[in-house]
Amino acid sequence: IWLHKEFKPWLTNLQTSKIVGVAGNHDFIWEKAPHLVPSLPWTYLQDSGTEFKGWKIYGTPWQPRFYDWAFNMDEPDLKKRWELIPDDTDILVLHGPPEGFGDWVARDRTNTGSPSLTKRIKEIKPKLVIYGHIHPGYGVYELPGITMANVSILDDRYKWVNDPVEVTLDVENRKTIAVANKEEYVIHWGDQTVPSGPPGTKNDYSPLST
Repeated sequence: IWLHKEFKPWLTNLQTSKIVGVAGNHDFIWEKAPHLVPSLPWTYLQDSGTEFKGWKIYGTPWQPRFYDWAFNMDEPDLKKRWELIPDDTDILVLHGPPEGFGDWVARDRTNTGSPSLTKRIKEIKPKLVIYGHIHPGYGVYELPGITMANVSILDDRYKWVNDPVEVTLDVENRKTIAVANKEEYVIHWGDQTVPSGPPGTKNDYSPLST
């Protein structure tokens, strides 16, 4: 009912020329009964890709096992999923984060992202990786030359506390410009940075300073 009455009208009213998305850990219908999903005005990606204005986009909804939610998978199987990501991917759309980039859960004092996903991202070097799932991890992060954005707009209590992240891929100047909560971050493709993280985290790269 929600897909018909709320989600579909919301997608329809978005002022944009292209909508690409993946499912998340609440979306059992896409995992268990995809035939029941209504026709929606978007390009849904599940271990698949699309192309828009020359940009090669790949999407996958899987995440490390997280209680009994949808699209859970153990790390050895996740590694096989990430191997499906094409080497020439420009934009990677995920639900769960890679390890070390906006995946820190304070109450458990652990990074919850996939280490094999981080490794695969380092191998293929997309321009942009976007995801959510770990709500407190909202922010813009960087692997050398790669923009990593946790775009969660809700907090752990499902209250809307963050702005949508806006990203511009500037081909002429070979850089990505991301705006999160009115802060602008500029990441030059191929530049090297020295990451740092808050105390107690494991390789958790802090959001870039403006």
